[in-house]
Amino acid sequence: MAFFSNQFANVVEWEEFRDDMIFWKWHNREIKKGSKLVIRPGQDAIFIHNGKIEGIFEQEGEYNVASEIIPFLSTLKGFKFGFNSGMRVEVLFVNTKEFTVKWGTQNPVLIPTPQLPGGMPIRANGTFHFKVNDYVTLIDKIAGVKDSYLVDDVKIRITAVLDQLLMKWISREGKDMFNLQANAYDIATGIREDLDMQVMDNGMTITGFHVMSFNYPQEIQDKITKTASYEMIGNVPKYQQIAMTDGMASGNVKGGGAAADMAGMMMGMNIANEMMKKMNEGQQQPAAGANQTPGAPSPGGSRPNFCPNCGAKNEGANFCPTCGQKLNA
Repeated sequence: MAFFSNQFANVVEWEEFRDDMIFWKWHNREIKKGSKLVIRPGQDAIFIHNGKIEGIFEQEGEYNVASEIIPFLSTLKGFKFGFNSGMRVEVLFVNTKEFTVKWGTQNPVLIPTPQLPGGMPIRANGTFHFKVNDYVTLIDKIAGVKDSYLVDDVKIRITAVLDQLLMKWISREGKDMFNLQANAYDIATGIREDLDMQVMDNGMTITGFHVMSFNYPQEIQDKITKTASYEMIGNVPKYQQIAMTDGMASGNVKGGGAAADMAGMMMGMNIANEMMKKMNEGQQQPAAGANQTPGAPSPGGSRPNFCPNCGAKNEGANFCPTCGQKLNA
């Protein structure tokens, strides 16, 4: 008899495991006396009888149902079954890992703003993370009527309310509509708290929510970039000079050879003027010697700055290094 009973032994395990599957239910079969329970890493096994949780097994490994599982369950709630005809229970396998999901707005979200009466159309994208944290609620709300549940099922529920939450938290407290990335952390924190309330009643929790980028319409983005450039430089004429220099360096100055030559001549004249200005400033003498004649000795018998004979600059020597003229008084 023992031989035949072992012929009908079952292996209770997650047969349809997928990385994107949140739970899977083993049910509608009898567990025989020689059955084994297999729990793999990242899984919990929940024994359910008549819709109630009888036991939760969290340690990975292989267990003998008759000698290890049933005696343990019996100590908890007086769980008693004979194996004359097998026993019917459901085993819910739960994926315990934290799931990471990418999200993105399918259509622009119109954010109210005084600058645009119709609202600012903004797209956004990022990631959110969630995991199962309440098995009782999970079974009551979802697993009681479903045999499996996928990450996409949660994503559909999240994206259904995400546009409204983005509008709520972007508009909150007068966020700078043209610099939303600077407020991305605050916006994401508020959205995470609201999303957690959305999935809490299904036995799950949002463990993280991140906004990677906000995207404006191209014409708005171009104006933002140009405004930022002006503010960064702080001087429009200087910005124009830099733009001209960049254009010539890259060969992108348009208008033919004459236009390019004229632009180059203007830039050269400006550079030359700046150089002359710097040279004149460097050659100015101190106020105390402003009336001193070049080449003449300074008061007190000191050496002149320039040789009175040949005009060579003096570096403090007693005699001119060029013509040999005595320089000291």
